[in-house]
Amino acid sequence: MTKLWQWLRIIGLCLGALSAATAAHAQADNYPNKPVSIISDAAPGSTPDVDARFVAEGLGKALGQQFIVVNHPGANGSIAARAAAEAPPDGYTLFMPALSTFVALPSVAPNLPLMLPRDFIPIGYTAENPMFVAVNPKLGVSTLPQLIALAKKEPGKISIAVTGVARLTDLTGLLLADRAGVQLLRVPYSGGPAAALADVGSGRVSMIIEGYSGIVGAVKSGQVKLIAVASPERLPQFPDLPTVAETIPGFRALGWQVMVAPKGTPTAIVGKVSDVLAKVVSSAGFKDSLAKIGSYSRAMTPEQTLAFVRQEQQTWAPILQKVKK
Repeated sequence: MTKLWQWLRIIGLCLGALSAATAAHAQADNYPNKPVSIISDAAPGSTPDVDARFVAEGLGKALGQQFIVVNHPGANGSIAARAAAEAPPDGYTLFMPALSTFVALPSVAPNLPLMLPRDFIPIGYTAENPMFVAVNPKLGVSTLPQLIALAKKEPGKISIAVTGVARLTDLTGLLLADRAGVQLLRVPYSGGPAAALADVGSGRVSMIIEGYSGIVGAVKSGQVKLIAVASPERLPQFPDLPTVAETIPGFRALGWQVMVAPKGTPTAIVGKVSDVLAKVVSSAGFKDSLAKIGSYSRAMTPEQTLAFVRQEQQTWAPILQKVKK
C-alpha cells in the first residue's frame, strides 16, 4: 500500500506540473491581451527614451497590442527601478533601463532592486548609443585636441552640461577629463538634454556629451557643433567625425539598453517577448530608424543578455573607482 501511495503521489505531482506548464503556455498564447507598459528611467527626449519608443512601436506592431513607454526619470534611475521591481510579475510591466542603472548604481546603492537575475529577469538587448561630444560653436574649437588644449590653458573654466548625474553621459565627461588631464566645470540638469541645450547653444555652458538623438535637433540647427564620437571606430553615418580614441587611445563610451521583466514573470511570457524582440531589433526598418539617430541594435537571448550585463559591470568597475577619486 505504501508503494501504491508513492506512485500515486508521483503521478499527481507529474500531472500538476503538466497542468501548470499547460496553463503557462496558454497564458503566453493569449499574451498580450491589454496594453503593456515599458518603464524607462530616462527623461523624455533623451536617447534612451527615443530608443525605447522605437522598441515599443516595434513590439506593438508585432504583437498587435499597445506598448507604452512610461518615463520615471530622477534619483539616478532608482525611482524607475523600484517602480519596475514592485510591478506585478505578469508581463504587463517591462523595464528598459539605461547602462548606468545596472553599472553605476549598484556600486553606490547595493540595496536597490538593481541586480540581475536577483531582481529582474533578462529578456533581450535593445540598443546601443555611442556618446557624442558637442560644443558651442562660439567656443572657438573645432576638434577635440583644441578643446583639450583650451581646457588646459583655462583650468575649470570649460563647463560641461551634465544631463543626468552618474548616468553614462556624466561618466563619459568625467572619464574624458581624467584621461585628458583637464578640469571641467560640471553643470547638472534634471530635465535631460532638452533642458541643457538652451544654455549650451547660448554659450552659457561650453559643451555637452550625449547620445545623438538627444542633440540631433541642436546639431542640425547649428546650435551646437559635433567634434568627436566615443565609438571604437568612425561611424558610417558620420565618416568625417573623428573618434575620441584618435586623440585618447582606447577611449570608448557606448550607452546601451536591455529589456528586463520583474522577477517572477512567467518563463513562457519572457520567452515570447524575447523571441519577438529579437526579430524587431534585427529588422532592417528598425536598424535604419536607429542609425538615423546614432543608435544601433543587435539581438541577444536572455542568457546572452545576462552575460553581457555582467561583462559590462566588470569593464566599468575600475573606471568608476578611478572616477570617484
